[in-house]
Amino acid sequence: MKNGTDTTTAGTTAPLSAKVSPAAKKTLLILNCILLSIGNCGGPLIMRLYFIHGGNRVWLSSSLETAGWPFIVVVLVILYFLRRSAGKHENNNNNKPTTIIYMRPRLFFAVAFIGIVTGLDDYLYAYGVARLPVSTSSLIIASQLGFTAFFAYLLVKQKFTPYTINAVVLLTVGAAVLALHTSSDRPAGESKKEYTLGFVMTVAAALLYGFILPLIELTYNKAKQGITYTLVLEIQMVMCLFATIFCTVGMIINNDFKVIPREAMDFELGKTKYYIIMCVSALIWQCFFLGAIGVIFCSSSLLSGIIIAVLLPVTEVLAVVFYKEKFQAEKGVALVLSLWGFASYFYGEYKLTKKSKNNTESSQPSTELAQTNYSSV
Repeated sequence: MKNGTDTTTAGTTAPLSAKVSPAAKKTLLILNCILLSIGNCGGPLIMRLYFIHGGNRVWLSSSLETAGWPFIVVVLVILYFLRRSAGKHENNNNNKPTTIIYMRPRLFFAVAFIGIVTGLDDYLYAYGVARLPVSTSSLIIASQLGFTAFFAYLLVKQKFTPYTINAVVLLTVGAAVLALHTSSDRPAGESKKEYTLGFVMTVAAALLYGFILPLIELTYNKAKQGITYTLVLEIQMVMCLFATIFCTVGMIINNDFKVIPREAMDFELGKTKYYIIMCVSALIWQCFFLGAIGVIFCSSSLLSGIIIAVLLPVTEVLAVVFYKEKFQAEKGVALVLSLWGFASYFYGEYKLTKKSKNNTESSQPSTELAQTNYSSV
């Protein structure tokens, strides 16, 4: 490890705290993969539920994608008390106060900018979900993987192995197979113009988020300060805060706040379920963003993009189960291709990790820590 960075198995340089053990890093990666899976599959479904039962406020839906940021404040407070308790236990004579905020001004402004861009992406995506079936919008979003790979190469010099290339190709082909029957998915009563505009907006959302993921990784690399998981949470909170502010301004201009009470009264599932859907939507989408940024911290932006892509068929199946959308044979083929691509990527990661471990053991003693030091989390 040099200059506070660590070379990942994907070949990129990702900042990582020197006091986080490999075991803790692996646990964090698994946890964030689970969060990303919940958000990636549940987010589109809960958002579509709002639209198909009478909701039509796009700015409101886009704001809900990041409105759950106060939840992170609770987590940060818990971590603060853990650090303070660990610091007192290690040295009872240490009068140095425990750090409350790790983020420096340089990093704050960079993350605030990413947050505003994320807010724009939220709107583009919400507009697409309002016009397209979940299955269609999800398959379009799968093109995000190609954009992520492209921007990861440009911004963070992502190195590609044959296994990684194979995974990207398989997942992209899977999305192309799904696209064969999109023309028959136009919802009843929706004009061709609205459907086309929703299609274009969703493609734009995929492109923009494909740029955002490597941009977050680049921000880690250029932060000029040690990146701990607490700092990652601070980054996530600031990103979501500014994204929510961006969407809230849109809500104000569009008079959404005046319409919400009336829309709740007219909602097909009832007023109570209307507000429950709002709250659950904010929580599930927060899982998505927290998981995505956590996977980047533990591995790379490309892995985050691959997980999002491989969950596409799962979202497709859930849409069929809950919303009775059609499940053509092409979707089954896409599922097989996605699982194959996912297995290919992780087999390549396994081989690289094993090779790196053997090289380390032959050149120098292991410097792994036995346990995580909570004072540096």
